[in-house]
Amino acid sequence: MTEQEKQEIQEEWIAGKHPVLEALRSGREINKILIAEQAQKNAVLPIMTEAKKLGIVVQNVDKRKLDQVAGGVQHQGVVAQVAAYRYAEVDELLAYARSKGEEPLILLLDEIEDPHNLGSILRTAECTGVHGVIIPKRRSASLNATVSKTSAGAAEHVLVARVTNMAQTIDRLKEEGVWIAGADVAAKGDVYQADFNMPLGLVIGNESKGMGRLIREKCDFLVKLPMLGKLNSLNASVAAGVLMYEVVRQRLGRNGSQGKPSKEAVRSE
Repeated sequence: MTEQEKQEIQEEWIAGKHPVLEALRSGREINKILIAEQAQKNAVLPIMTEAKKLGIVVQNVDKRKLDQVAGGVQHQGVVAQVAAYRYAEVDELLAYARSKGEEPLILLLDEIEDPHNLGSILRTAECTGVHGVIIPKRRSASLNATVSKTSAGAAEHVLVARVTNMAQTIDRLKEEGVWIAGADVAAKGDVYQADFNMPLGLVIGNESKGMGRLIREKCDFLVKLPMLGKLNSLNASVAAGVLMYEVVRQRLGRNGSQGKPSKEAVRSE
């Protein structure tokens, strides 16, 4: 293996037709795109068309080259060499909500370690209009090729902030008027009894441990999903998806307001 080949493996790549196409459409800085010589032309034509518009180099290479740089990610005959992902600042998430004239809806992921879970969460976050996602710098999956592929390119469109101290970030959000709701199997309140029509931060905990003690104590209120079977927990990305869509349901005005507990009552739980 040449020195150039070793360097390319270490550089940042995204793989797959949807992730590469969304990276092009989002304006992410792309150095070059590699397409397998065996790839069907119709399948990669949208990518080639967008790349040509933007003046991005497209190279046809042997599929083995793509296997090498994709690092095990299913690439579908397309990979792109990209600039390192630019994480947003927490202020940008709040500013984005304001720019849309909407109450903030922010996800806080407390040590989600599986990149497939992170990718799935980002995909649902993009579909539900979440204004941003916050992850910790340590003990958390970061944005990489696996996350991009699993998110079907949504990672290119969702603002993601990476913070040193999640607890301090929660305090900061509270100062900005954001209420913090945590998903916890031990919560007294059912997710369908809670009022989410407010500036909201949703906390999703680690796949196996749930939320850390300090993060749990920082939450204004806790909610749980009804468990009617023999198991007592859901996959983190599934739980996050249910919560996000319940917020959407309420914000679209389909929930009604009679018989619901007040924000103050829920917050004092």
